[in-house]
Amino acid sequence: MASKPIYLGVIGVGGVGTAFLQQLSKLPNAPSLVLLARSSKTLLAPTPSYSPAIPAADWATASSAPSITTSGTLTPSEVVSYLSSAPGRSVLVDNTSDPNLASAYPEFLKAGISIVTPNKKGFSSDLSLWKDIFASAATGKALVYHESTVGAGLPVISTLRDLVATGDEVTRIEGVFSGTLSFLFNTFAPVSSPAGTSSANWSDVVSQAKELGYTEPDPRDDLNGMDVARKLTILARIAGLEVQSPDSFPIESLIPAELASLPATSEGVAEFMKRLPEFDGQMAALKEQAEKAGKVVRYVGSVDVGKKEVKVGLQQFAKDSAIAGLKGSDNIISFYTKRYGSNPLIIQGAGAGGDVTAMGVTADLIKVLERL
Repeated sequence: MASKPIYLGVIGVGGVGTAFLQQLSKLPNAPSLVLLARSSKTLLAPTPSYSPAIPAADWATASSAPSITTSGTLTPSEVVSYLSSAPGRSVLVDNTSDPNLASAYPEFLKAGISIVTPNKKGFSSDLSLWKDIFASAATGKALVYHESTVGAGLPVISTLRDLVATGDEVTRIEGVFSGTLSFLFNTFAPVSSPAGTSSANWSDVVSQAKELGYTEPDPRDDLNGMDVARKLTILARIAGLEVQSPDSFPIESLIPAELASLPATSEGVAEFMKRLPEFDGQMAALKEQAEKAGKVVRYVGSVDVGKKEVKVGLQQFAKDSAIAGLKGSDNIISFYTKRYGSNPLIIQGAGAGGDVTAMGVTADLIKVLERL
């Protein structure tokens, strides 16, 4: 890995952030952790030496160490100033989903601070920010890695970048990109459900997924399809399409129109869950329609590169297809390319969860350390 000192700032210590710090503490030749920010508190290694570093394994108790400075929330510009003053190259690991921090990535990169993140917002918002991020990285001779923005720890982005970089022609990308929606449809419309037998109601499956922690605290954040749309935006852009934003193409929302205007509050969530059973008949009809054709219904995203079409929504699949046969909350992504012909290159596995998402972040950090 890197022989010269590398200084690391980490923002976000939630599920992914905590798992990342555990993995960081086990890395040989790990970089010096000099900034750690969570909600309202920031830990900083003392300047100008930036030593001693914050121990990744014992960060929670580090705040009481006299050598570690504690402050409130820092602005992105203050973080840039602190990291760029370190006596070596710096890397920012953003483990949040904060759009404001993501929009500041160009500022970090221009200052020569590399970025590693699972935060989708910077790469799937306005196309101008996407372009600014990579132009700024070139200007500041910094690196940007964001494998975990699509498919958690699965090698989706690195595979697509390799296909494009080596001159293969990607014609189509298709798959199940949401662990939550994968679980919902694998449970609601399983392949092995014999025709004519009744199974779980849609609302019951959504409730079960919420209780298991598979959904966001507000299940509408999964059911509106925007998370899948953001992932498709990222992949389409890497494949060469100038997608303006994730709401510039068709997204089929699974939120009944009558419930779409409920507030984004805990009361709104409770009301949504209470009224969802009223719409079980609509979902049952979609399932039965697929059954009559010998198929199952699944929520997928697709990019047709030739036609420049991106779409997200429900489709019917033959029961012996790879997408129909998914288990649990797995993701599956198929790359159709000129080189691979009619048999796509398929990536499949756990597409959600703190440990596997953090693995993608840690692996990206290792790549950055090797290249700096």
